[in-house]
Amino acid sequence: MTNRRASPKKAGPDAGGAASGGETSELSRPWHHLPDGTFRNPKGCASRGQGRMKHAGPFFLEMLKMGARKVEVPDGHVVPRAEAVLELNAHAEQSEDFITWLGHASFLIRIGGLTVLTDPYLTTFAGPAGLGPRRYVKSGVPISALPKIDLLVVSHNHYDHLDERALARLPNKHLMTVVVPLRLARFFRERGFPNVIELDWHERHEVRGVSVTALPVVHWSRRSGFDTNRTLWAGFALKSDTHHLFFGGDSGYGPIFREIGEAYGPFDTALLGIGAYEPREMMKASHATPEEAVQMGRDLKARRIVGMHWGTVLLTVEPPFEPPERFVKAADAHGYEPENTWIMRIGETRKLAGVWPSNA
Repeated sequence: MTNRRASPKKAGPDAGGAASGGETSELSRPWHHLPDGTFRNPKGCASRGQGRMKHAGPFFLEMLKMGARKVEVPDGHVVPRAEAVLELNAHAEQSEDFITWLGHASFLIRIGGLTVLTDPYLTTFAGPAGLGPRRYVKSGVPISALPKIDLLVVSHNHYDHLDERALARLPNKHLMTVVVPLRLARFFRERGFPNVIELDWHERHEVRGVSVTALPVVHWSRRSGFDTNRTLWAGFALKSDTHHLFFGGDSGYGPIFREIGEAYGPFDTALLGIGAYEPREMMKASHATPEEAVQMGRDLKARRIVGMHWGTVLLTVEPPFEPPERFVKAADAHGYEPENTWIMRIGETRKLAGVWPSNA
């Protein structure tokens, strides 16, 4: 069994914003580690308590109304499953990098010869025991048709990013490497994944020539009513000789992204959440607006931006197909060319271009 901390390497500065060298006055405790054993967002970023109670009642009433209505899915939003599987298999047989959007924050990524799965939410409910929000679009590729996974990367423990029913059905769980933020390893080991690496922010682990670095994002964690912020949340940088990719998991916007861009950028591709942002005051410490996601891309020095975390499940009250329209409009205003602003269909596979020139 892999050691819990697996001697991860520090990959860069503590961009968490601590007072001196990334640390508080309490010896070497990083800013985001609190004395009670919980975690908090990077310094200068929003925290979840801000504005939450004021909007909680109306929000949940509106969500009940929305949940009772059928979501009208536009034509072309989803690739037919048989076609999606054929397209994925055709790309998988080649050596080039690609991504397949399975919906929400779940992607298959081929990078540096590794097949990576991110934030697996692949079954119906984002909650325990058939409770919680229900997907209105199935996973782009059936779990039974997934290729062998070399690396599973999970950003945090929320049910719409960590689907226990999907985990139980993944192939080759005994062989894949799992990379998670602090205190999530036990969850996976108890479910039959022996090769689990925990990373704190700015720690790095390498898998067959691909480096995986955990990076700060603006979010929170909870799996039950009693474990709020007991496990860490993170974004990840995946870097090979052929591509440098940022996976944002779940995040609100904050100055931390400019710091990440300075320390780790540029990125060839950034996968950024663009949905679940209303009511704004309630959600700003959890999810970015489409416009903020584009600004994240600029801060990260990302040459291509890909919108995710939309068009799959109702989590908040904005119209479910509003995010991509706002994202494309904001990207254009920020100077992103259409070919570098990706709104993918669920089940779609796209080839990732190689690294741009260093002075691009």
